[in-house]
Amino acid sequence: MGPDYSYPRGLFASIALDVLLLRRRNFRRDAKACTGRLKPSLRVIGKENIPQRGPVVITVNHYYRAGFRAQWIALAIAATIPVDMHWIMTGELTYPGRWFAPLGMILSKFALHRAARVYGFTTMPPMPPRSKDVEERAASVRKVLDVVRHVKEPILGLAPEGGDSADGKLARAASGLGRFGLLLSGAGLKFIPVGAYEADGVFIIHFGEAYGLSVAHGLSSAEKDVQAAHIIMKNIAALLPIYLRGEFA
Repeated sequence: MGPDYSYPRGLFASIALDVLLLRRRNFRRDAKACTGRLKPSLRVIGKENIPQRGPVVITVNHYYRAGFRAQWIALAIAATIPVDMHWIMTGELTYPGRWFAPLGMILSKFALHRAARVYGFTTMPPMPPRSKDVEERAASVRKVLDVVRHVKEPILGLAPEGGDSADGKLARAASGLGRFGLLLSGAGLKFIPVGAYEADGVFIIHFGEAYGLSVAHGLSSAEKDVQAAHIIMKNIAALLPIYLRGEFA
């Protein structure tokens, strides 16, 4: 049996109103309010690796099981890190195979883009990549790099898989993630892997040691993408129970 995930009374109504009115909110404050209600309490492993300042990028697995909501991953990390973060979040839900997918995609895009503005985050088009999203994805990358240039000691957060895996195990990173990671590395950011999972009825986040992302010279662009993504996922896998590591075990 998993933990009791509950939210402060009135939180959703308050967020919905601010999203409609585009009033700024502090995600870390909301995250602390939510995680403070977890029963049992959130367990944090690797506290010595929690960043106190940037520039770093937090990479975390997109943990999944039926009944678990992925927002708890971001909430737990944001509540644990002592300064505000900048999350890179999906800008649309696709609902593959569902009859309501066309309408759901339109509504989710509207809501998620407004939520990102309220919290000061950056949206990325959904995964897997679609040809129509090339320009929008490039614009999102430029926005993230602009944050890195203009925010003092930034801490970014992203889930490289870009969505749930069918069995909850760690999956391969989304296409282009490795190239994106190398851009962030070239801008001076270190990487901190985090493993998120449940065990013995407790929600756990496990922080790993910071590392610099680099790949061998002389590789093609595609090879660099694959190699960098593999490094990122292997570092996350090392923080998960073996049964959740998938092909990275």
